[in-house]
Amino acid sequence: MGVLLANFIPEDKIEEIKNAADIVEVVSEYVLLKKTGRNYNGLCPFHSEKTPSFTVSPEKQIFHCFGCSTGGNVFSFLMKQDGLSFPESVRFLARRYGIDLPRPEMTGKMRQQVSEREQLYKINRDAMDFFHGKLVGGSQGDKAMVYLKRRGFSREIIDRFYLGYAPDAWDALLNYLKHKRVPAEMIEKAGLVIARKDKNGFYDRFRNRIIFPILNMSRQTVGFGGRVMDDSLPKYLNSPETPVYNKRRLLYGLYAARNKCREEGSVYIVEGYFDQLALYQRGVENAAATLGTALTPEHIHLMKGFVKRAVLIFDSDEAGLKASERSVGMFVSEGVEVHVVMLPKGHDPDSYISEFGPEAFYKLAGNALEVMSFLMTTAEKKHGLSVNGKLAILEDLRRPLASIEDVNPRQLYIKELSERLGIDESAVLEKVRETIAVLKREHEIQARRAERFTPPAESMTIHKKRAQKSRAENRLEQQIVAMMLQYPEMLLEIEKSNVLDYFMDNTLLFIGKLILEHPPGTEKGISNLMSMVDDAEKRNILASLSIKEEMWNQRDCRKIISKLISHSPKRHEISLKAQISAAERENNQDLVLKLLGELQKITVLNRKQMNDVLKEH
Repeated sequence: MGVLLANFIPEDKIEEIKNAADIVEVVSEYVLLKKTGRNYNGLCPFHSEKTPSFTVSPEKQIFHCFGCSTGGNVFSFLMKQDGLSFPESVRFLARRYGIDLPRPEMTGKMRQQVSEREQLYKINRDAMDFFHGKLVGGSQGDKAMVYLKRRGFSREIIDRFYLGYAPDAWDALLNYLKHKRVPAEMIEKAGLVIARKDKNGFYDRFRNRIIFPILNMSRQTVGFGGRVMDDSLPKYLNSPETPVYNKRRLLYGLYAARNKCREEGSVYIVEGYFDQLALYQRGVENAAATLGTALTPEHIHLMKGFVKRAVLIFDSDEAGLKASERSVGMFVSEGVEVHVVMLPKGHDPDSYISEFGPEAFYKLAGNALEVMSFLMTTAEKKHGLSVNGKLAILEDLRRPLASIEDVNPRQLYIKELSERLGIDESAVLEKVRETIAVLKREHEIQARRAERFTPPAESMTIHKKRAQKSRAENRLEQQIVAMMLQYPEMLLEIEKSNVLDYFMDNTLLFIGKLILEHPPGTEKGISNLMSMVDDAEKRNILASLSIKEEMWNQRDCRKIISKLISHSPKRHEISLKAQISAAERENNQDLVLKLLGELQKITVLNRKQMNDVLKEH
C-alpha cells in the first residue's frame, strides 16, 4: 500500500506498528464485540444490521463482515471507519502504541506528494494551537477567558477541549499560518479564511469569537465552531464543509465521550457546544453535540458501535419536538433505543445542570420517555382528545410511524397509538401506509434529481456487476485461493502445477499470484498481505477467504485442483465463444480469426495438461 506518505514511512516501522497493534482492541473502540469461539462478533459499523455479522480474528489480525463483505486489517479498518489514508492510519496507531516515526527532511517534490488531507489536518492543528494560545497565553484573550469563567468553565475543561479565542483582527490567523509557509489557497481550503470580493487576498473567517475545535474519532482537528460574546449575529459560526470536515458524520466531543459511552452503554445528545461542555465538566461525560445540523443516519451509525441507548436532551420548543420526530426511524433502523427529555421552559442543558446539578439531571434523564411514547404524549397535550384533537394527533404522528422501516416495531407502535386514541387499528394502519407511499415517491423524486447532477458511471457499474457475477461462478477459484491462504502446505504444488494459469477471474488471479510471491507463513501474514493491496475490493476478498475456517487436507485439495483443471477447457471455450460472437456482431473478421485460432490452441493445450495432471495423481 505504498501510496501518499507511505513512501516516507519505513517498512520496518509499519511492521513494528502492525505487531504492536491489536485489532480487537482497536475495533472495540468502535464496535461492541462479543467473543464467540476463536473470534469476536459484533454489529457491523459499515452498514445497518440487527444481527451481528461482523467478525474479528485476533489470531489473523483481520476483520470481515459477512453482511456487506467489507474486510481488511487494522489499518484498513481505520481507513474505512474514520476516512483516513494509509499513512494517516499508520501515524494514528504509532501515536496510540508509543512508536516514534522518523520525520524525514522533505524536498520540494516530496512536499508536493503529501496528501491534501494530511496538509489540512496539519493546518487545522496549527490553527487550534494558535487560537488556544491566544486564549490562555496573553492579554488578547482576557475578555474571552473572563466570559468562559463567568459561564462556569474551568481551566481544566478549557485545556481538555482545546478551547480558544480568535482575535478581533482581519488577518491574525492568516499571517500566522503564512509565516509557517502555508499557502493561502490551502488555508482557504481548510475553511479558515475567505477570499475578498475583489479577489485581492483573503481575510480570517473567525474573528473576536470563542473557538471550539472539532476533532474526529481519531482525535484529528477537522474544523472549528466560533461563538460571539455579545448579542452580535450570527451567534454561532462553523467551518464550511471541507475534504476533512463533514458535519453529517461528526458529533462534537464524541471522541472524548467514547469511553464513558461504552462504559454506560448510553449517550446524551445535546444541541450546542456549551451544553456538551457543561455536562462533561459536571461529570456527565457520555455527552456529545450535533454541529448545527439535525441528527443524521451517519451520526447514529457512528454511535451504535458503543451504545445501546441514546437520550436526546432538547430545549422545550417546537424545534426540539421536530428533531425528535425526524430521528425516530433512523434510531429504530439501527437498533438503538432512543429516549427524549424535554427540559423545563427557559432552560437548556447548560443552564439546567449549572443551576440544579448532576443529580437532578440524572433524575430527569431517568424519567425520559421512549421516543414514540414521548411524541404521543406531547401530541396529546398539544391537541387534546376531542375528535379533532385525535385527528390532529394522527396527522402529527403519521410521518414518524411511516419512517420506521422495520414492520414489527412499527406495528407495535400503531397498536399503542390506536389504543391511546380509541381509534380502530386498521384506520391508523391505513393512514401510515398512505404516508409510506408518499415518502417513497418523495425519495424517488430526490433520487432522480440527484442522478441529474451525478456524472454518468453506468459503464463502471455494469463492469462491476459483471465482475461480481463472474466471481460467483468461479467457486473453484475461490476455494483454491482460500486453500492457499489457510493451508500453505499446498503452495509449492500449486506453483509447480501452474494452477493459476487456469484462473479466469482477474482479481482472484492477482490475489493468487500475490500469495505465491509473499507466502503468509503465519496467520498474521494474512494481515501483511492486505497491507500490500491498495484496492478495497481485493482486501475484502482476501478477508472473506481468510476468515472462514475450513478443514483442509492434501487429498481434498488435490481433488479441488483437478476439478478446476478438468472444467477449464469448457470454461475457456465458453469465454472465447462469447468473444467470438461479439466480434462477429461488430463484423470484426480479423478478431474473429484470431479468437478462433486461440480457441483451437487452448483446447489442445488444456487436454494435454489435464492428462499430465492425472498421470501425476
